[in-house]
Amino acid sequence: MDAATDDLSTLMEPRDLGSGAFALDVPAGWGQARGTFGGLVLGALLRAIERSEPDADRLLRSISGEIAGPVVAGPARLVVEAVRRGNGVSTWAARLEQGEGTLATANVVLGRNRDIDRTWSPTPEPAPPWRECPALPAELPFVPEFSQHLEYRPFGPLPFTGAAEPVSAGWIRPRVAGRGIGAAELVALCDAWWPAAFSVERAPRPIATVAYTMQCLLGGRVLPADAPLLHRARVIASAQGFFVELRELWTEAGELVALNQQTFVWIR
Repeated sequence: MDAATDDLSTLMEPRDLGSGAFALDVPAGWGQARGTFGGLVLGALLRAIERSEPDADRLLRSISGEIAGPVVAGPARLVVEAVRRGNGVSTWAARLEQGEGTLATANVVLGRNRDIDRTWSPTPEPAPPWRECPALPAELPFVPEFSQHLEYRPFGPLPFTGAAEPVSAGWIRPRVAGRGIGAAELVALCDAWWPAAFSVERAPRPIATVAYTMQCLLGGRVLPADAPLLHRARVIASAQGFFVELRELWTEAGELVALNQQTFVWIR
């Protein structure tokens, strides 16, 4: 593996051009269908917003994004705008421009930690230890190009096996994440697993994500770069050619660090 092209953390880092503008070199080798891996694109938009926020104590609480068109390898421009900055919460908007149009957008809420006596977390379902789950080969047929840069250790139903339920589960981590796993890396990793709906299919079908929302529970921490994260996902409902999937990422210690909802469209 080439760290220069495989390091997820570095590849999502834009260059500050000033006045709310950033430059991003969209990397080759991270393809997904006709464009670039959407998780990397949204992670880069978040990074630009984080660098625009003057208060470092305001951390990612929620991100909503859309990939409106294929983002291809090469130069792109990111534009960041403050929607509102309150006493402890900031709302930001960002867009990625390439060619003559906007191809991706993100809306982000950043907020300070608050000393409130209302803290609870669900208990994770039992899962086999990640070391006991064999890792998939880096290159497989019918998988997006970007997946070679990630380690997958599934223990739930595999895609296209005709499972009884549209669910998926397994362990995931970047093969290279030089700065550790922070908020932007979580944004990417939530988007990295195959759709749970594939579990009930018997053969590949083209689909696309049309809306992405993630709540971050990491609280400003950065997990070790080699930390495995437990992925669980299930399809909640499907109708009129669209379906909604809920995803979760947990640490090995059983701490929920991200909740993700995605809306997919069946292309055919």
